[in-house]
Amino acid sequence: MSKSLTSQSDQILADAAAVKRRVQMGPSIGSKSRALKREHMWKKIAAIAISIGVILVAAGIVGAIIDGIGFYGVLLTVLAAVVATVVLGSGMKLKVPTPERLAKEPLKVLAGKTEIWLESQRPALPAPAVTLIDQIGVQLDMLAPQLQTLEENSEPAREIRKLVGEHLPELITGYRKIPASMRQEKRGERTPDEQLIHGLGVIEREIASATRTIAEGDADKLAIRGRYLELKYDGVAESQ
Repeated sequence: MSKSLTSQSDQILADAAAVKRRVQMGPSIGSKSRALKREHMWKKIAAIAISIGVILVAAGIVGAIIDGIGFYGVLLTVLAAVVATVVLGSGMKLKVPTPERLAKEPLKVLAGKTEIWLESQRPALPAPAVTLIDQIGVQLDMLAPQLQTLEENSEPAREIRKLVGEHLPELITGYRKIPASMRQEKRGERTPDEQLIHGLGVIEREIASATRTIAEGDADKLAIRGRYLELKYDGVAESQ
């Protein structure tokens, strides 16, 4: 009986992995969103494994009390495990942050959450804009390590949150509100499609600029420390 339950549990775990692969989101635009998806995936697997473990333990206890659960008992155990797998596999979906939430995300996950939100917008955007979304994902990956050097409430952090948590979502949501039939009608010098592409290009360049600005600040600090060490230790060496 125990061997039967073990083999059934192995099969159920394999089914759980398959379910998890099917419910994964589309291609990632950056490594940070990919890491968040991977973390969510393992949480889902852990939840499924725990639920199956509880079901098997319960079946074992019942079997010990009544001297075996029989064929129908095994069948009910497997059915319960399958139901738990399907419910958890389909129910524990990775939540896409809202634009309102993006501006409040901690710096350590801001890049990844922004990438996940952008990935959810791609199907509604024209092809040139999708290309720019992918480029923004690359820039967000480069920005992420620099964000770790900032204080949560510092001025640079507030500016970056405003850029990726306000201006970027406002640009895309504003575009999506325009009826598809009107997106290629010129308003001023550009059509809404052209305005979107231009705006995304500006934001992509601004993210790259912010990354360089923060990195250059660290480079300046490193240079200052280097000069300090030269004065302190090289000066001592020369005096000796």
